[in-house]
Amino acid sequence: MKEKVLKKFQEVFGGEGEIHTYFAPGRVNLIGEHTDYNGGHVFPCALTIGTYAVAKKREDKKLRFYSMNFEHIGIIEAEIDTLKNKKEDGWTNYPKGVIWAFQEKGYAVTSGMDLLLFGNIPNSSGLSSSASVEVVTGVIVKDLFGLESVTMQEIALLGQYSENHFNGVNCGIMDQFAIAMGKKDHAIFLDTADLSYEYAPIVLKDAKIVIACSNKKRGLGDSKYNERRTECETALAELQTKLSIQSLGELTEEEFEANKNLIQNEVRVRRAKHAVYENQRTIHAVEALRKGDIAEFGKLMNESHISLRDDYEVTGKELDTLVETAWKQKGVIGSRMTGAGFGGCTVSIVKNENVEEFIKNVGETYQAAVGYAADFYVVEIGDGAGLL
Repeated sequence: MKEKVLKKFQEVFGGEGEIHTYFAPGRVNLIGEHTDYNGGHVFPCALTIGTYAVAKKREDKKLRFYSMNFEHIGIIEAEIDTLKNKKEDGWTNYPKGVIWAFQEKGYAVTSGMDLLLFGNIPNSSGLSSSASVEVVTGVIVKDLFGLESVTMQEIALLGQYSENHFNGVNCGIMDQFAIAMGKKDHAIFLDTADLSYEYAPIVLKDAKIVIACSNKKRGLGDSKYNERRTECETALAELQTKLSIQSLGELTEEEFEANKNLIQNEVRVRRAKHAVYENQRTIHAVEALRKGDIAEFGKLMNESHISLRDDYEVTGKELDTLVETAWKQKGVIGSRMTGAGFGGCTVSIVKNENVEEFIKNVGETYQAAVGYAADFYVVEIGDGAGLL
């Protein structure tokens, strides 16, 4: 793949100058959904699919972007000194946002660049293609401008900052963190309240992680995502009239049940309940994994989906069909939606000998129920972003 993107870069932008190649993975969250902005724990891992990038520094202030995924668009240009989010600039608002974020935080990004991207993450799948683009751009800026002091954790935070303030999506830190900090064959047990984290080995004896992409398109910025955040923030404020807490993630299930009457609205009770219970589920799931109890981990995945369906209401027909069909298949240890919801993907842990049959059966049922096909990916857990 490295040769392929390099060759295309030379065709589009010419072969002279110092040209570097980079990669940032996609990510899948195994458990801990919609907890990252509620001060809870998440448990994502980086994948071996992701975003390849080739870049070189320019002498002038011009930015030139090209995507092999949208070749019909051709080169999109911008100026380093006048970076603005423009709808007509499409995907380039993500790399532009990261360059803008570096400038906002006082880093000297003094000249432009030529940048080519190719992603093999399915678009709008919920495997974080946008965060992957953000993190790979951060790695490029660090490398091209010699910003040695910038850590991978800071690159993740700059990616989140750009998504929040340049692209207007109120996302948490999980996606960028998992992509920047990923480690082969490990998931990251991350406390989003203080960014403390540890790597937990994922040892799936005789089983594989299978991602099913619903192929229902969704846009995070204009989805119900921001609405859910607001509901949780309001519920938190109501709980804070009596409790001295900074986030929903600080509560145990018992504390929540004892105080939920402070929340004035039944919908907000359910939203907050999901945030509290899902955080505890994530903590228990990682404990189960440490003990090698993969069956318990799978059971908690299933419970996570039920909570996302019933209390948080972010699943929808497509994701529910994929998960509820998965639960009926032989060899399925656990299955749940992953990502923001309203389309996107499910993640299942399936015994090796049942993977083919699983894909066939779930695929056929899904096509019959929703009228179009799902795509399936048997994935490996890979390292975080870097120079190739």
